[in-house]
Amino acid sequence: MIALTLDRIAEITQSRICGSAQPTDIVTGPVVIDSRQVGPGSLFVALGGERVDGHDFADAAVAAGAAAVLASRPVAAPHLLVDGGDAEVVDALGRLARAVAERLPDADIVGVTGSSGKTTTKDLLAQVLRRLGPTIAPAGSLNNEIGHPLTVLRADETTRFVVLEVAARGIGHIAHLCSIAPPRIGVVLNVGSAHVGEFGSRAAIAQAKGELVEALPSAEQGGVAVLNVDDDAVIGMRARTDARVVTYGLAEQADVRARDVELDASGRPRFVLELGGDSAPVNLALVGVHQVHNALAVAAVAAEMGMAVADIAAALSESGPVSRWRMEVTDRPDGVTVVNDAYNANPESMGAALRTLDVLARGRRSFAVLGHMAELGPAHEAEHERIGRLAAELGVDTLVVVGEHAAPIAEGARAVSTWAGELVEVPGALEAAAALRERLRPKDVVIVKGSRVAGLERVAEELIAVEDAK
Repeated sequence: MIALTLDRIAEITQSRICGSAQPTDIVTGPVVIDSRQVGPGSLFVALGGERVDGHDFADAAVAAGAAAVLASRPVAAPHLLVDGGDAEVVDALGRLARAVAERLPDADIVGVTGSSGKTTTKDLLAQVLRRLGPTIAPAGSLNNEIGHPLTVLRADETTRFVVLEVAARGIGHIAHLCSIAPPRIGVVLNVGSAHVGEFGSRAAIAQAKGELVEALPSAEQGGVAVLNVDDDAVIGMRARTDARVVTYGLAEQADVRARDVELDASGRPRFVLELGGDSAPVNLALVGVHQVHNALAVAAVAAEMGMAVADIAAALSESGPVSRWRMEVTDRPDGVTVVNDAYNANPESMGAALRTLDVLARGRRSFAVLGHMAELGPAHEAEHERIGRLAAELGVDTLVVVGEHAAPIAEGARAVSTWAGELVEVPGALEAAAALRERLRPKDVVIVKGSRVAGLERVAEELIAVEDAK
């Protein structure tokens, strides 16, 4: 973080210096909301929670080295007091991040959004850009009004690139995040049906995602919109921005293109990257053909930052998975492959997971453990049935459906009369793990997929832990 005095932070956040806090005390970072992450010079942001209240840890934070606490009610520790509650503290945090972003004249800010693939693309882009200079990116999916500013506040005078994942739960959310840290480059991956229950339609989702390209500076000011040419809703955003548009995809007209796409026996894509008249081979360490589009988006940004095509291809090939539970592949000692893709799920990512399983399972028995996809609204039953049909049509050997909300998946599978696989319905993750332990044999392959609320990562972890304990 860029060092700031408490009186300057108070001015920015519109708070009051209270307790034993001194105006000249300096915050050098990090800014954190978890008192266990406090270090010397930190600013601890106290927020209320469902189970704990950050204000109760104010003394512990200062004892651990925090310079002060940003709080919405008085505490004994030195603090900056914000009038209001948690919402006002979060707004204050955003103002502080905006002030730091404005003091990063040499840093390029890149925003990444889309219905799926945001975190993987962000992780991949950060790995590639680190070859050019110091790069800040969030851990995991810190992509909301709290995680976004916390990431920005990690930047300092040496930062060359800030890669931000921007998410939306409604219209205006992405615009707000972009006001905190205005991006020069915006990447839109896709518009799917994730959160359609909240938005009401795919068109509304596109409207929200397009706020990223609307926030970009003009082409004359260096703004660049990186758009997926293979997604009609994304490429339609071209009309919503004054930034220069760079397209990527499999279509021949894409500015950044992949040709000769293949998957190896482990489901990892290889292809030829074409960009600006040059080409180079790419062999991704990530699993799934859907990773090709993520890699192309990264290549487009890297090219804008001045990387040569050969260097981009090498960087992509040498980068790997970072965030947990996203196509996380573990090969057990007995040869069973467990793919933990349980961080979240929507119809598009669920379909991609099943197609990846189909590739991995060539010559092997396949097991799909599927939980429900949340926030689909009126489309819930139809979308789950469609996934069940797809699993059956792909010939999954055993389909394990977890939880009552996922029951339409089973109905969809049953509707495929030619499917000869086994259908197992269980109430929860522990029962799913037990069912698999009874059935798995050496060399089988299992994929685990469901929305975050389903907690299906426990299935994969149980399967791996049981074998490791032998």
